[in-house]
Amino acid sequence: MEEWTIRAGEAGKRLDAFLMERKGWGRSFFMKSLRTKKIKVNGKKEEPSYRLVEGDRVRSFVLEEKKTAPVDILYEDDHILAVNKPAGLLSLDVTGVAKDTLLDRVNHFLRAKGEPPAYPVHRIDFNTSGILILAKNPKDGEILDRMIMERKIRKSYLCVAAGRMTPEKGRLENQLFKDAKKNRVYVTDHPVKGSKTAVTEYEVKSFRQGLSLVECRLLTGRTHQIRCQMAHAGHPLLGDDKYGSKEWNRTKKERRQLLCSYKTTFVFGEEAGPLSYLSGRTIKLSHVPFVEKYFKGVEI
Repeated sequence: MEEWTIRAGEAGKRLDAFLMERKGWGRSFFMKSLRTKKIKVNGKKEEPSYRLVEGDRVRSFVLEEKKTAPVDILYEDDHILAVNKPAGLLSLDVTGVAKDTLLDRVNHFLRAKGEPPAYPVHRIDFNTSGILILAKNPKDGEILDRMIMERKIRKSYLCVAAGRMTPEKGRLENQLFKDAKKNRVYVTDHPVKGSKTAVTEYEVKSFRQGLSLVECRLLTGRTHQIRCQMAHAGHPLLGDDKYGSKEWNRTKKERRQLLCSYKTTFVFGEEAGPLSYLSGRTIKLSHVPFVEKYFKGVEI
């Protein structure tokens, strides 16, 4: 419980304005707290418009939420959010077990502004970093879902791979099938029962000290697609213990795959309805830490 005694300089302020300024709450959060009788003035409930009087005692019985880490907002408007997910953080959690996810952080950010929660339309692996798109309402979420299914939202990744890839520009096309129990994807060059086609276009951006900086553009969206296809091609990602060499990764002191969703381009038109204004827009990271570490000076 927190209590404030109103001073002369605070007299005349509205109750809602006083608490939102003092606590940094959004209006919807304040109204919910008032409605559930967690805000009282001199021991009783008052309206949001109540004008405070010198000597009033304002009490809050709101249990403060655990502080949430900030979120890196890359783009925001009335319809969508684009955020930069750090490696080592879940995009979201459907089990309810995780105490901190990117979606939690985004919704905390929105709640502080008095806005409703966001709708995620895709995920990024726990140990992969980069751009994640979220919708601000269900209708826009459905449109984004459809655009992703129709491959009208292009996602490009940067990764650090072992060895020199040849040719330096090409296309990886394989059959992938997933072992759900092992959470592992297997690659074959021919269709097998349960397999799905995976296609990735790639281009080597730089080669230094036995490592290739590779840009990959997904033409399909399969689980662990880039990681397992690159390993199958003989160029596992640095830091990827599942599909690469744990011993090599330890010599480099990398414990997470160096893979980042660094660029997203909207290539749809009027078929996106209220989101058609995004057509042709590209959202891109200006800085990727592992590029600076291994390929300093290379423009992305």
